[in-house]
Amino acid sequence: MALEFEGNLIKVLPEVTGQGKNGVWVKQDFVLETEEQYPKKACFTAWGDKASDLKTYSLGEKLRISFSVESREYNERWYTDLKAYRIESASGASSSPAAASASQGFSAAPAPRTAPPVADLPSFSSDDQDLPF
Repeated sequence: MALEFEGNLIKVLPEVTGQGKNGVWVKQDFVLETEEQYPKKACFTAWGDKASDLKTYSLGEKLRISFSVESREYNERWYTDLKAYRIESASGASSSPAAASASQGFSAAPAPRTAPPVADLPSFSSDDQDLPF
């Protein structure tokens, strides 16, 4: 299952390198923010060549990320990584309906919202003394 996220590049965290049993590794975390009515932010990790690809983009640029989700446990706590395996510019690119449905709810297009009529909202008065605080 392919997951996609589209948003503006708002932060690039410092590059991290290390030595593993298979040689030197490089990772780069970065944050994207959607352009919805209520913007969402997500932090992704780019490994190896993808970390160097990230350097070709500038802050504020609109990107489309294809990623995988992986969780792991450590000391009875769970940690989740969003690993970017494709990073591409989304500026000027239109999203097809098939791509929007494949994004599993991570589409940058705002969902239509309908508010209930004011007459249907419950009324609260100062006479209600059953508040828990």
